[in-house]
Amino acid sequence: MARLSHGLLGALNVVTLLLSLPVLCAGVYFRMRAATECERALQLPVIAFGATLLLLSLVGLAGACGRRGAAAPFLWAYVVSMFLLVVAVFALTVLAFVAVADQGSGGAAGRAYREHRLGDYSGWLRARVAAPDTWRRVESCLAEARVCGVGRPLDGAVGREAVEFYKHHLSPIQSGCCKPQAHCGFRQVNGTFWEAPRSAAAAGDDDGDCRAWSNDVQVLCFECDACKAGVLETVKTRWKAVAIVDVALLVLLVVVYTLGCCALRSNGRRSRNSDNCGADQT
Repeated sequence: MARLSHGLLGALNVVTLLLSLPVLCAGVYFRMRAATECERALQLPVIAFGATLLLLSLVGLAGACGRRGAAAPFLWAYVVSMFLLVVAVFALTVLAFVAVADQGSGGAAGRAYREHRLGDYSGWLRARVAAPDTWRRVESCLAEARVCGVGRPLDGAVGREAVEFYKHHLSPIQSGCCKPQAHCGFRQVNGTFWEAPRSAAAAGDDDGDCRAWSNDVQVLCFECDACKAGVLETVKTRWKAVAIVDVALLVLLVVVYTLGCCALRSNGRRSRNSDNCGADQT
């Protein structure tokens, strides 16, 4: 049983070692090739994950393949690190399912796209995205990514007539950040200019999105709650995949952690037996 646990632990760490190298190299490569600071920042988690996986794999191999006395510190470090990693991935999995569970989709009459409201998401998510420092970074990234087609067509939507524009499928971010919301009653003059109705100020706008809209291509609706909701809807969609991956990763980590505990226990048992044999001989 001891040899089996050590052998399986070593084999799994060889696989994770081989996987960590392309992940780490890809993260470094895309960070060096990134055109904006936001794109470079997105590669940091990939690099950190690849480096952590590489380090844990080396420690696991040292613990699985080393001699009994020398392997014990590596096995202890490996088991403790795996336990912390299991806890972290479990917390991330719960967070991902919380994000997926939020209901944040809504339709706009006569439109091919959907509009989203910030109130449809949990208070925790709203507080995170609406924090001034966080939103300034998000807004900077949206501007750098030209999601609203500043300087280029908005996926072919900007410059179209209003009837054609309403038939265009916009992403949640484009729907929330790049145009006024349907309930504001703005009239599209052309692809880059919207005219506010005379009654808009009198009717008022509880969430302030109608007043926040600007035809300035550098402002648009980046300060609107609808824009924040579009970002959260995009995050929710991405986190559906993250939640599935996290569940599979959590199962794998628990298996590896169990093997590490078995290897550590068998290593300690062999060390005690060896000490007892030495004592008997003396």
